[in-house]
Amino acid sequence: MGLQTLLAIIPIAWLIFALGVMKMPGTKACLIGLVGTFAISILGFDLPLTDALTGTLEGIINGLWPIVYIIIAALFTYNLATYSGSMKIINRMLTSVSKDMRVLVLLIAWGFGGFLEAIAGFGTAVAIPAGILAALGMNPIMAAVICLIANTTPTAFGAIGLPVTSLAQAGGLDVMQTAYMVSLQLLPLILIVPFILVILSGNGFKALKGATLVTLLSGIAFGLPQIFVARYIGPELPAVIGSLVCIVVMIWAARLVKTPADSPYLVKSGADVQLAGKTGLDETEKIQAASTSAAEQEAPITFAVAFKACLPYILVFLFIILSSSLFPPISQTLGSVQSSFTIYSGEGAQPYTIKWLTTPGTLIILATYLGGLMQGVSFGKITHILWDTVKQLKNTAITVSAIVALSKLMGYSGMISVLSASLVTFTGALFPLISPLIGAVGTFITGSDTNANILFGELQVQAAQTLGANDFWLASANAAGATAGKMISPQSIAVATAATGLIGQEGAITKKVFKYFAIYLVIICVIVFGLGKMLGMI
Repeated sequence: MGLQTLLAIIPIAWLIFALGVMKMPGTKACLIGLVGTFAISILGFDLPLTDALTGTLEGIINGLWPIVYIIIAALFTYNLATYSGSMKIINRMLTSVSKDMRVLVLLIAWGFGGFLEAIAGFGTAVAIPAGILAALGMNPIMAAVICLIANTTPTAFGAIGLPVTSLAQAGGLDVMQTAYMVSLQLLPLILIVPFILVILSGNGFKALKGATLVTLLSGIAFGLPQIFVARYIGPELPAVIGSLVCIVVMIWAARLVKTPADSPYLVKSGADVQLAGKTGLDETEKIQAASTSAAEQEAPITFAVAFKACLPYILVFLFIILSSSLFPPISQTLGSVQSSFTIYSGEGAQPYTIKWLTTPGTLIILATYLGGLMQGVSFGKITHILWDTVKQLKNTAITVSAIVALSKLMGYSGMISVLSASLVTFTGALFPLISPLIGAVGTFITGSDTNANILFGELQVQAAQTLGANDFWLASANAAGATAGKMISPQSIAVATAATGLIGQEGAITKKVFKYFAIYLVIICVIVFGLGKMLGMI
């Protein structure tokens, strides 16, 4: 192993040590990592100072737009739904479908959690479902574990497809083809994960008795639409549509599960359905869902009430669909409003383009404003919620910008090329087998599928080119593997403990979830290698 290889490992090793061992805040760890990478790129890889500065600037701007912008927009929609009471109504709608805990796990943790991940991400997909399940009477630790496992496959297309969009950008790949490859690799796990959730909810394989069909349907209903949307529409909506189809199918299929009155899976009457804690994001985001106690019956939810509660999300869905390639006149007109300029001063610089109207961030914010106004929230209050969301995410903005800038420097200086060549030399033809592991490490380090793809996307592409493998296949393996790391990410576990009132028991939850992480990762590694061989991708 040469000196440059050792130097190239330092930024990654630092992030693993700082975040995984020292438990250092992400903002501090990533900023220190950026400073160290800046120095290494100049002193160890002879990157000119001007190139290092402009490369860092490009990374910071790229982190803010579109990544942080989309995160702000997605969380803004969720925060408005919390303020207006829409999220409370949505929660009631879900828990009124069935009293069987197995069905509720599939509906709340898998379907609704997948939808929250697709729209908002940032911990909401773990916090809200885990809190609801715990309040329904499920063991809080088990509720946390179930929601951590459920919040795996949806993260690849979370926050309106941001992880896949970032992966394609980092690797210089076509975003449509990348989205399709990711959806193919995840399909087997989308079919498997619901069975794991039901088994855990019933403390054993016996829980599948009477619920096998509905469990299978929940996976099919999520996975097949996701593949179709990824293939023909793009990365923004696969998890949104997949989760929505899953919810609709689960509402219909709930009747297929006949739960006896003495069943251990029956939710006890009078259970109070409310979140056990805050979302982990902000004190203003504490949410109360509906009470099902006999002493506090709430008015029935009519279609009009349900439609109004879901309105911002419906508009987000419509705006993104209408501005997609499915409607060329609209997408081309809106897409023409753009700015393009070059930031990086070195060799290989590419123009940086900002599409002001077609970026999901703009579409989501416009949809949220319109939806909020139609719900009766004042323009001033909506703006106040948006500003609070921006303030709430200031540390996230610093962390994301730092990690993107760090990855840009690693790419421009040649560190990623050196690491890629060393890994391929060391593993040879077996590199695709460990390719998902690299993505999992990235998510464990950063807590984000998006950041893992930014950090290692280019490395995977360069490794594929060295091996003569398909670029899209190995880049997608990074995104698929990153979904596994999300399960054991310290950030995710912290959110789960906060939502279920288990702060201080992070170790217990990590211990319980780790074996499922290992199983999940082995499966995705086998899929990438085995299916890749079968399809001629590697």
